[in-house]
Amino acid sequence: KKWGMSLRRDGFTALMNLKKEVYCSQDEERIGLKQETDTCMLVPVDEQTDHTESEPNRNQVIFQEAAEAENQNQERRKPFSCDICKKCFAFKSVFDAHMRTHTGEKPFSCVNCGKSFSHKQHLTLHMMIHTGEKPFSCVKCGKGFSQKQVLTLHMMIHTGEKPFSCVNCGKGFSQKQHLTLHMMIHTGEKPFSCVNCGKGFSRKQHLTLHMMIHTGEKPFSCVNCGKGFSRKQHLTQHMMIHTGEKPFSCVNCGKSFSQKWDLTRHMMIHTGEKPFSCVNCGKSFSQKRDLTRHMMIHTGEKPFSCVNCGKSFSRKLSFTRHMMIHTGEKPFSCVTCGESFRLKVSLIHHLRCHTGEKDVFLFFFWHILYQKTIMINCMLLY
Repeated sequence: KKWGMSLRRDGFTALMNLKKEVYCSQDEERIGLKQETDTCMLVPVDEQTDHTESEPNRNQVIFQEAAEAENQNQERRKPFSCDICKKCFAFKSVFDAHMRTHTGEKPFSCVNCGKSFSHKQHLTLHMMIHTGEKPFSCVKCGKGFSQKQVLTLHMMIHTGEKPFSCVNCGKGFSQKQHLTLHMMIHTGEKPFSCVNCGKGFSRKQHLTLHMMIHTGEKPFSCVNCGKGFSRKQHLTQHMMIHTGEKPFSCVNCGKSFSQKWDLTRHMMIHTGEKPFSCVNCGKSFSQKRDLTRHMMIHTGEKPFSCVNCGKSFSRKLSFTRHMMIHTGEKPFSCVTCGESFRLKVSLIHHLRCHTGEKDVFLFFFWHILYQKTIMINCMLLY
């Protein structure tokens, strides 16, 4: 029994001594680590100087390594690179669409008209022309649009917002591209030229429409009389002749017009506004085209020449009437006797023979024409 108690006491003592040794060993390690840290913190002056001098070089190396790492990350994020323009893309589908801008490939075709597109979303928007789908509507006037951004631009009509202003004349525009086109008026830039006559245009679509004069293309036809037009809006305006629609009315005299521009010109009669003046004689005009025609009196320019007799004219209308002499065309016919005339005014004069009405209008017409002839002859002499 005594031996057992002694053995337990000796074992307990040995265990306590072992714990002390472990604790001492851990303390020694901590002391040694602290000394080592303190030793590392104590750097000689020479070593501190060398370290300070090499710091910019080290930073430069770090920045270079960071830039290279960023480039590598960029390559990993955008692995598809265009060999032509070096532009990078993250997705192959976007890369393929980009490549079609270089190749001109248009794999998406409209089943209705055959028009092709390089992007599928462009075809989707185009299809709305055939379906008439216009999911975006204006809350003010109810007008519908196929694209949301077009509705956003339309809303500026109601709000009057014009954030883009011309630095030369101060005119405001709701779209940046409209300002860009307007600036060409001041710069005189006309990058699109006709290969047939050399006439220049500031917009490609204007050149496209002009080319129809040379080709004679008139894709828009009237279902009532068959007359063809090169532009859809001209057909729309022509249709108002058959329907008699005149939605634009003068608030002063009540006269109505089928086109807004005709009402604008008519209003100048009431206001007396003539913003276009001749620099040679000072005569003013309400329309720019009237001033252009007037300037031909001073310059003697006659751009319309007859291929049959060589006679030249300053106005296309006069040239067209002259050509009827050679062709024998008489488009104005009397419904009573069937006699035909080259000029509408001649038909009006003839109709008074059937009605017995005095032709006061024709008298004034020839009188004004006679006065204009005398004036032109005098200007040419002096």
